[in-house]
This record gives sequence, C-alpha cells and structure tokens, in this order.
Amino acid sequence: MIPARYANVLFGLILSGLMSCMVSGIATFRAAEAVDAGFPMLWLGAWLSSWAVAFPAVLVVAPLTRRLVARLVVRPAD
Repeated sequence: MIPARYANVLFGLILSGLMSCMVSGIATFRAAEAVDAGFPMLWLGAWLSSWAVAFPAVLVVAPLTRRLVARLVVRPAD
C-alpha cells in the first residue's frame, strides 16, 4: 500500500491518466478514424504524450481549483 501522505499525488496520477486517455482517444478517433489499422498505436502515442503534460498540470492546477471552489460555494452555518 501507498502511504497516505502521497494521496494527492496518487489522485493526480490516476485522474490525469484517465482523463488524458479519454480525451486523446476521442481526438485521435476524430483525426484518424478507428478503422485505421494503426489506431491503437496512434492513440497510445497521443495518450502517453498528453499524460506527460496532464499529470504535472493537475498537480499545479488542483490546489488553485480547490481554493476557487472554496470561494464559490456557500458553507452551511454551524
């Protein structure tokens, strides 16, 4: 098991991996069409390069997003 102190990094790794996989799959499908025999390798290449950008981006943007959300939501009175 992974120590709890790495939870934010693990969350960012999983989130960025899944999101970049989906987005790169859709973009590759639209650009190359799934009938292309090379589609899986095109998708894999697109996914890996996009994940390399998405993971550090998530680590930087997530704290900013949490602060923005905290300012935008109404908290219930105690």
